[in-house]
Amino acid sequence: MIGNLRPHTWDSQQSVAYEAAIEAINGVVGAYSRLITDAESLPGAEDEIAEYRRLRAACQQERLSLKDEDTENVARVRAAYAARLRELTETGV
Repeated sequence: MIGNLRPHTWDSQQSVAYEAAIEAINGVVGAYSRLITDAESLPGAEDEIAEYRRLRAACQQERLSLKDEDTENVARVRAAYAARLRELTETGV
């Protein structure tokens, strides 16, 4: 019920930071999906594919557990995932 929801106000800076963190996670999820697709065409890449799937699932879980009111964690996640996305897209892994 909507009546059971606790009130929450966030300023625009907090909402932008949270959305940026979610987008950073989404970017990493997409990068792992691309790596999975690329590896699926390679013979003997089952272990690599399994690891990419595990890493992608961990990202998806972190996205689900991210709380907008936890500004310190939002900042940490945003920075960590932006760095991971750069790593995955610049080096290919």
